[in-house]
Amino acid sequence: MLGTVSRQLRSHPALIPLFIFIGGGCTMSLTYLARLALRNPDVCWDKTNNPEPWNKLGPNEQYKFFSVNMDYSKLRKDRPDF
Repeated sequence: MLGTVSRQLRSHPALIPLFIFIGGGCTMSLTYLARLALRNPDVCWDKTNNPEPWNKLGPNEQYKFFSVNMDYSKLRKDRPDF
């Protein structure tokens, strides 16, 4: 199968950018999915040690990938501890 693809790429060089961009898009989407699975506080992989990891987040911790016009270091805690 890989030999067929390489033969097609040699005979049709206009397909090379297509493979590059599709491969890059797949890589970026899988990287973002892995980041969501490993770093998001809503995801809990170990229910025995920490069943509710979202309760341990402080008000000044940024867990979003991108935040517009928000400075998390200046936020203060205005909620009770449970």
